[in-house]
Amino acid sequence: MSLHNEFEVRPLPGPLGAEVLGLDLSQPLSDAGFQRLHRAHLDYHVLVFRDQHALTPDQQVALSARFGPLQRHVLKQFALPSHPEVLVVSNIVEDGRPIGLGDAGHFWHSDLSYKERPSLGSFLHAQELPAEGGDTLFANQHLAYETLPEELKRAVAGRKAEHWYLTRYAELQQRSPWRPNLTPEQIAEVPPTTHPIVRTHPESGRPALFVSEHFTTRVIDLPEDESRALLDALFQHSTQPEFVYRHRWRAGDLVFWDNRSVVHLATGCPATQRRRLYRTTIEGDVPF
Repeated sequence: MSLHNEFEVRPLPGPLGAEVLGLDLSQPLSDAGFQRLHRAHLDYHVLVFRDQHALTPDQQVALSARFGPLQRHVLKQFALPSHPEVLVVSNIVEDGRPIGLGDAGHFWHSDLSYKERPSLGSFLHAQELPAEGGDTLFANQHLAYETLPEELKRAVAGRKAEHWYLTRYAELQQRSPWRPNLTPEQIAEVPPTTHPIVRTHPESGRPALFVSEHFTTRVIDLPEDESRALLDALFQHSTQPEFVYRHRWRAGDLVFWDNRSVVHLATGCPATQRRRLYRTTIEGDVPF
């Protein structure tokens, strides 16, 4: 069996992202090939692999695990039955029950930022795509930090913020039928945690903003009104169009993004159109 090494990394126009062309990830990847992918992921933050029609959940799990231990989402009822590490992201209802998480990514966020060890990155593999809508937006948080006005840079220096999975959970439940009530065990699995507002990327050393409208609740040691005003200013600044790559999904796409470098947002699609993707998530480091 020959190992895969030959592929092209083609930067996308804009503030982040690259396409990886000529690589079939259902075939074994050599160590040298893996190192090239790892480097490209650090350089471009979002990698788009086209035409990965043959990639199985087994292979997606194995590829993801080369980057580190995998994390399971708290909504374990939406895991792929055969693969507990795979979260089904879908708006499809079968026998009156959703088969996956249908409103994942409704607000800008970094995956699992509410965990003590937030995600390094996520792989998302398209299985069924709607004819319209369903795009995913990614915003470069290194650029967001670098372009912060000086008074905001001073305001966030050395500060921490709280992240909590349940921050907007009730709001999401009211919006859609996809969000189940959480069991006491699930609630216990996602207590609030605190992280630096500006985190240092553990591999590249670059600073990035690390707050999001979905999971960040408050700035530690600030009065509520000041905390709210500061977070609102950061949210508004961090997702400006000039920091954003818009991914328009194609059949067979696999997208791999760095949750330490970007926040992302699902734009949604008509409820009448089926959408189903498989997500694996890699555990990262404690932010510093």
